[in-house]
Amino acid sequence: MLDLVAQLSNPLEWFGELLSGGLGWILAVVQSVDPVLRTILAGIGIMLETSIFVGLIVPGDTIVVVAATAVSSPTEYFALALVVIAGALGGESIGFLLGRFFGPRIRSSRLGRRLGEKSWVRAENYIDRRGGIAVFISRFLPVLHALVPLTVGMSTMTYRTFMAWTIPASTIWSFAYVSAGTFAAGSFTALLDSLHSAGYLFVGIVVAFGIVAFMGRKLLERHEARHMDRAGDGDANTIDDVRL
Repeated sequence: MLDLVAQLSNPLEWFGELLSGGLGWILAVVQSVDPVLRTILAGIGIMLETSIFVGLIVPGDTIVVVAATAVSSPTEYFALALVVIAGALGGESIGFLLGRFFGPRIRSSRLGRRLGEKSWVRAENYIDRRGGIAVFISRFLPVLHALVPLTVGMSTMTYRTFMAWTIPASTIWSFAYVSAGTFAAGSFTALLDSLHSAGYLFVGIVVAFGIVAFMGRKLLERHEARHMDRAGDGDANTIDDVRL
């Protein structure tokens, strides 16, 4: 009875303990998966994200952050980051090849039509007008990054040029999200025994990172929107507008 009264008198502390317990259980479940298997699954998830539109259902950043919460050593950290990079590059390579050989069929398929002709045209215009810069920036933009590999495959851009731009973008993206998940989980675990409301810290870190990522995406979308609304010269190897 006294415990119930104490909980009701300080609901924030009570909810913090409940949140910490729930997060602790979730992290324990993720950490119970064999590190090698967990890392491989994350790589496969990212590969599917950019090759067959899985990212439109389960965002790749969610996959990476969840996997990163179980990182317990520098070796696991770098292994996860590198496997995620490899998965992203593999998925984008598959997307490029699908676009090169089956692009028009995919675009006119039921799934392609559900994505909307407007989205395809915007991706096409963006690649046409901005070339490799569009490949780099699209890695950080939702929806668009799922369409760009296929769209590039249907364009005049070579695979070598595509890879030259997507490798650095995938590397930055991978290390950013792996670092966010690792830092959030590490901070939570370190304070769990001494701070009953450590769950607030975990949520705060994830939310703060999410807000920064969201605002960054919005700024990029607003800045690049003018390149998506009109067609270029038909050659994805050139940059029609030199202003960045």
